[in-house]
Amino acid sequence: MQAETEQIWRWLSEIPDPEIPVISLTDLGIIRDVDWQDDTLVVTVTPTYSGCPATSVINLEIERKLRENGIERLVLKRQLSPPWTTDWIATEAKEKLRSYGIAPPIDGTAAEGAVAGRVRRLTGAAPEVPCPRCGSARTECVSQFGSTPCKAAYRCRDCLEPFDYFKCI
Repeated sequence: MQAETEQIWRWLSEIPDPEIPVISLTDLGIIRDVDWQDDTLVVTVTPTYSGCPATSVINLEIERKLRENGIERLVLKRQLSPPWTTDWIATEAKEKLRSYGIAPPIDGTAAEGAVAGRVRRLTGAAPEVPCPRCGSARTECVSQFGSTPCKAAYRCRDCLEPFDYFKCI
């Protein structure tokens, strides 16, 4: 008997992101599709970027979770197009990031460059990022490279705490 697609999504929502354990793979928006093709479950995954070092761990965790729930025939399909953007992060996940001490991506900035097929500029002024701890807008970018490649290091000028900002991609 095949598990219902809705149940499979619930199982996948229990898998934490290996780099940010407060959000799940489904919160992150990288699980793009779940589909039965005859007796084989096909799970489509779009990595946050093609060189993401967590991709192997993510695939292993998906396979582990599904196999422990009785899925025997499984294919993990890697889909690079359309590329993942921070717009795919669930609204609730952005609050989870903030509560965890990571400033979530600023709404709308990932999509700005995607209009008419243009690629968003990767250079220029750092965005104004509110502190996830005290909410102050008086923050500064310390480095474009934070604890993982998808984050930048920031510091709050009011509470003086350092924090990561989940960069818009």
